[in-house]
Amino acid sequence: MQFNRLKRREVITLLGGVAAAWPLAARAQRPALSVVGFLSVTFPEGQETNNAAFKKSLSEAGFVEGRNLTIEYRFANNQLDRLPEMAADLVARNVAVIFANGGAASARAAMAVTKSVPIVFNNGQDPVAMGLVTNFNHPGGNVTGVTFMATELGPKRFELLKELVPQAGRYAVLVDPNAPQTGPLVAELRAAAASLGRQVEVFGASKAGEIDKAFIDLIKKGSDALVVGSSSLFNARRVQLVTLAAIHRLPAIYYDRNVVEVGGLISYGASIQEGQRQAGIYVGRILKGEKPGDLPVAQAAKFELIINLQTAKSLGIEVPPSLLAQADEVIE
Repeated sequence: MQFNRLKRREVITLLGGVAAAWPLAARAQRPALSVVGFLSVTFPEGQETNNAAFKKSLSEAGFVEGRNLTIEYRFANNQLDRLPEMAADLVARNVAVIFANGGAASARAAMAVTKSVPIVFNNGQDPVAMGLVTNFNHPGGNVTGVTFMATELGPKRFELLKELVPQAGRYAVLVDPNAPQTGPLVAELRAAAASLGRQVEVFGASKAGEIDKAFIDLIKKGSDALVVGSSSLFNARRVQLVTLAAIHRLPAIYYDRNVVEVGGLISYGASIQEGQRQAGIYVGRILKGEKPGDLPVAQAAKFELIINLQTAKSLGIEVPPSLLAQADEVIE
């Protein structure tokens, strides 16, 4: 009898221990949670498609947001002075990697607060010239990323605009003075305009309200065509840009297909989505243990020419067949 009671007691103790171990086992089976800091100079609006490409690459690497991945988003809304505090906050949260999106300003802010947390940048200029890395093939340290080399594409945009509207004699260039790429871009465009025998004048806008004034000024100056420089502000205000260009019946070329998709005339530039995809691949590789300094800076290999025929017709522009033949996509 005593033996039976003892056996029952042992069985109960054993079952209790097993039951207590179940939650521990369940926790042990859950995938480890990786935390990525997403630091961007841009606005969150208008970035959904690009950011989806970034997350898709992470998913393909086995990191799915909400399952085994958390992304801490920080958008500066084009206010560069907010970036240092945001970067420091991400480091304080012990993120595994910082994705510095939207240009050199985001990367510099992250680099200023950590020499140990891996940083993957997404940048439109030469990263060596911008001081982000010392070498393309062997970045070293805790930084690597993707470059679009957007500044160097400015002269090509002038050539495309000349082919589209050959009668245009005075070009306007709209830039964001706060964007780090503006200085090199303006220099490239001035040289390109001179080589094409065209006059060029530069106008600046660093706030949404200044865009309206810039258009008024450039129309007063008799501008026949417009080149819009790359800027997170302009990407967020692309509908405003397209509307103003339509009101003033001004042919304009942009750097991002997103603008043409909402009614812009023409764009030429590296595929932002492809850059985000490549950045996601690098973040995934780092999460799996690779060192950023061993990953060569990736250069955008996909460039897109997008033309909106509806906008061309509304402006009374007949797109040359040679230009249509070059286009990667024609919106009708």
